[in-house]
Amino acid sequence: MTAFILRNIGQRIVLLLFISIISHAIVHLAPGEPSLVDPANPRMKPEDIARIRAAFHLDEPLHTQYLYWMRDLFSGDLRSFKDSQPVLRKIWERFLNSLALFLISSLITWCVAFPVGIQAALQRGSLYDRSGTVLAYSMISIPGFFLSYICIIFIVKTFNVPVIGMRTFGLEGAGILFRSMDRVWHLTIPALMSAVAGVAVLSRYVRSQMLEVLDQDYIRTARAKGLSQDVVVYRHALRNALLPFITMFGLLIPGLIGGSVIFETIFAWPGMGRLGYEAILSRDFPVILTLNFISAVLVLIGTLISDVLYAAADPRIKF
Repeated sequence: MTAFILRNIGQRIVLLLFISIISHAIVHLAPGEPSLVDPANPRMKPEDIARIRAAFHLDEPLHTQYLYWMRDLFSGDLRSFKDSQPVLRKIWERFLNSLALFLISSLITWCVAFPVGIQAALQRGSLYDRSGTVLAYSMISIPGFFLSYICIIFIVKTFNVPVIGMRTFGLEGAGILFRSMDRVWHLTIPALMSAVAGVAVLSRYVRSQMLEVLDQDYIRTARAKGLSQDVVVYRHALRNALLPFITMFGLLIPGLIGGSVIFETIFAWPGMGRLGYEAILSRDFPVILTLNFISAVLVLIGTLISDVLYAAADPRIKF
């Protein structure tokens, strides 16, 4: 197993190198210049433009710019074109905000979808199953931004409490307990909205996979041996139904960056997705490239975790 992990880490490092080269070329070949380098600005003289381009190495060949970017990235000296702030520090601040939203949203999604999907499979064709199907497809069909706006209007008009941002304005001098409760409240609504579609989709997958497993011969054999319903469902059926969800779990990790950009924008939540969106609008190449690099790292880590969990969940799979 150790040799398998080391070999896969080496392969992923090589793949990460190719990803960084390709993403760097695509970003720099796209039309448009960083906002700081704006020839249309009447205050910007040609010598000012040349000085700015030289400061950010924009006048260098593409491969040289790539080497400068990698050097500054790993040395911690990479700075934003927009405000000259250290890129890694900006991303770290947003990462902590996105992490809380991501963890709560994922926890809600997986803790709700699995019981709902398993129960729907066990009660196939019942009123619970049919009503759950209708509700799931309704939640999938309604756009998340529309549902979020409806939720904001309802909560504000009904309870007269703010839901936008990370904290309520004017509570800076309140006690730490009150401020913590306010932060949890502001985190709850965007996390719920982000989890709605995930619960609907994942519960359908769980139901479909459980129905396929419950029809297998070994499940009928387990029931014929007199095992209890819980043992049959949760020890035998669910374990064999988990394999597709291990892949999904590994691919959830990159959601830290782009998974909640819509909800972060609607709820004014300063996360990584919103940071990437703002960087794209301002042509902030260092932030865009670094976020893309981090996203690639998260994808490769997630797939490695999935590979390891596959063998842990199913002994038939060999390294």
